[in-house]
Amino acid sequence: MKAAIYKGIKQMACEERPAPAIVDAGDAIIRVVRACVCGSDLWFFRDGRDADTQTGHEAIGVVESVGDDVTVAKPGDFVVVPFPFSCGVCPVCKAGFESSCPHGGYFGSDEGMGCQAETLRVPHANGTLVVVPGDAKSFSDELLADLLALSDVMPTGYHAAASAEVKPGDTAVVFGDGAVGLCGVLSAKIRGAKRIIAMSRHADRQALAREFGATDIVAERGDEAVAKVMEMTGGYGADAVLECVGSAQSNDTAMKVARAGATVGRVGLPHDVEADIPGLFYRNVGLKGGPAPVRHYDTEVDHLLDLVMKGEIHPGRVFTAEFTLDEIQEAYAAMDERRTIKSLLRVSEV
Repeated sequence: MKAAIYKGIKQMACEERPAPAIVDAGDAIIRVVRACVCGSDLWFFRDGRDADTQTGHEAIGVVESVGDDVTVAKPGDFVVVPFPFSCGVCPVCKAGFESSCPHGGYFGSDEGMGCQAETLRVPHANGTLVVVPGDAKSFSDELLADLLALSDVMPTGYHAAASAEVKPGDTAVVFGDGAVGLCGVLSAKIRGAKRIIAMSRHADRQALAREFGATDIVAERGDEAVAKVMEMTGGYGADAVLECVGSAQSNDTAMKVARAGATVGRVGLPHDVEADIPGLFYRNVGLKGGPAPVRHYDTEVDHLLDLVMKGEIHPGRVFTAEFTLDEIQEAYAAMDERRTIKSLLRVSEV
């Protein structure tokens, strides 16, 4: 099969690798229809990781075969593959945090478990896969893009909003104008925020943020951003803060613009982040969040899958360029150079 392979810093390649097969009775084999490049992939693209490894943790596709213990799906079903795989039955999964399942893990590195490939092995299929209803052969490219967003960026943006405890009437601030941050804007809108301030300095992303529900745009960063948001909120700060970047500056600014008593929902993969714990203590500001429990939000809380299937939300709008697996180097480079918000990979057809 064709698969995306990380070769070295800022070097990707499409190579032939053995197609995965069922290893355990709980496995499923998926023929990938669409995959994509994530903003978090850019960390290793820029800074390095083990070379000659498969990549990618977001995919949708068709079930080709299943192990003897798999009951959630059957061959021919169309599925969303969440970026975490999870057992689905332990206390952590039952509490709705399957992304932290002690028996699970994440797609994106092991042989046969990189989503940027023609075929994918899914362990713990019963606790991982999200089956999509309907005749997949009738799904438009727009719907497929929306469904692909449900594998990571939309539920991750929603996790930021849920962790920040966004509620009707709130003023929410969203840090990050990548796909996750934009989906955070959309999620704050779904949860009823009255005012949504998107922190962005890129015109194309500002336009999509407004389309998704942003009422205000702030281009400043650092102390200037803090001053601007405090001015906009009467000196008190935001009722809810969504941190969707992970950098030290983004986290520091997010914590500073939170109103006393507010919560910062943080879903950006943290890099060199420090927190003023005494300062947060005296302001009663909370920090909450982590890897998003995708399946939980897609199927149980606000049913993101239902919203997509009904055409009520279109998170797939974050895909602004399309590539094939053979063009994987350009797919990564386009995101790295901010020539696209998020790169979609057309792998096969339904």
